[in-house]
Amino acid sequence: MQDIKKYVEEHKDRFIDELIDLLKIPSISADPAYKNDIFKTAEAVKKRLQEAGCDKVEIVETPGNPVVFGEKILNSSLPTVLVYGHYDVQPPDPVDLWDSPPFKPVIKETKIHPEGAIFARGACDDKGQMYMHVKALEYMTKYDQLPCNVKFMIEGEEEVGSENLGWFLERYAEKVSNDVILISDTGMIGKDVPSITTGLRGLSYMEVEVTGPNRDLHSGLYGGAVANPINVLSKMIASLQDENNHITVPGFYDKVEELTVEERTKMAEAPFDLQEYKEKLDIGDVHGEKGYSTLERGSIRPTLDVNGIWGGYTGEGAKTVLPSKAYAKISMRLVPDQDWKEISELFKRHFESLAPKSVRVKVNTHHGGQAYVTPIDTLEYQAANDAYEEAFGKTPIPQRSGGSIPIVSLFEKTMNSKTILMGFGLDTDAIHSPNEHFGVWNYLKGIETIPLFFKHFAKLKKEE
Repeated sequence: MQDIKKYVEEHKDRFIDELIDLLKIPSISADPAYKNDIFKTAEAVKKRLQEAGCDKVEIVETPGNPVVFGEKILNSSLPTVLVYGHYDVQPPDPVDLWDSPPFKPVIKETKIHPEGAIFARGACDDKGQMYMHVKALEYMTKYDQLPCNVKFMIEGEEEVGSENLGWFLERYAEKVSNDVILISDTGMIGKDVPSITTGLRGLSYMEVEVTGPNRDLHSGLYGGAVANPINVLSKMIASLQDENNHITVPGFYDKVEELTVEERTKMAEAPFDLQEYKEKLDIGDVHGEKGYSTLERGSIRPTLDVNGIWGGYTGEGAKTVLPSKAYAKISMRLVPDQDWKEISELFKRHFESLAPKSVRVKVNTHHGGQAYVTPIDTLEYQAANDAYEEAFGKTPIPQRSGGSIPIVSLFEKTMNSKTILMGFGLDTDAIHSPNEHFGVWNYLKGIETIPLFFKHFAKLKKEE
């Protein structure tokens, strides 16, 4: 029998090639034009799960994109790990900022990844991290190292809010029953600093529309006499934060969880180089809510950001137009105790109240989800801790993430299961951005570490 480290070393080229094949399929869930690619990717994931050793794999239709479900049940008396991941990806826009085509994966050396990184949309979020679990299963089944039951639930709508995952869970509760949910869709502090994500921010995603005149107007004939929706929208957005970058929506902070001094002090012990952080992003200084550190602003504090804004003429050259409409997409990252539906309604009422009589405003809620915090004194967390210690030779640091995986809180509510977030990405991997990538070392290290979680989890459950 081979140990996992040797197995990964022997098969690494094949593991990389298989992931590259998956990354070539543009499974963009936000754009209906890629519907066929969504189904093509689901079929590819199904095939790989079957090859890895699942006894049963099926593509389950939903009102939206399908869920790929697979399982290997050894014995009903054994504990069950449910692996969750997603095969859909973000749109690659703006494509002209990519150094190589987003769906033609290439491996390039970087300063952080001298051994190479795979550049492609979805490389880290989440095809690469999801596929680590498929290859870990391959090893465990091939060498009889699977100590408990395993199920896979790989969906195709995570990047658009997992709209139909609740529908799936309601109808297939028994199918997905489990003792713990394992997800790799987060990151670590560094290649030499393993960490376990213990908290995620919630999300409220809105779109606003400001309408002025009933058509685009000549800016010379009407400018100064009729409200310009872009000007008005800009002022409305600017007023959403004060001089201390504090969000001005009434009631926004009423339920925000405030961490103790002790908790904030513990957070500050995580390794963080502010100068290196600024250099990586090529910024002159950091920015954010007064009274909080950069690490705190990016994890334990709520935010409000404009994700896109448009209106009027944006083509080549000049067109002196006073636009009829202006639009913006706005996201709010939320922290424990903030309810995303309540926040969405508070935002809607406030934003509508900001509009002068010269324009009309429409506010739509796209999607959202609750924040999530997992305790570090559980058997499940201990299993992850022991797995990282064995793979890295270091005790992982618990850390809260600024990102959102809205379905994690849904899992706990509907399945009464704890979620363990074992991510292997880095904050430099440019997820959701041009030139997204995933280090080859990180990818292979994830495959090496995941079977160790199964080993320690089964052992601790047996001792329980």
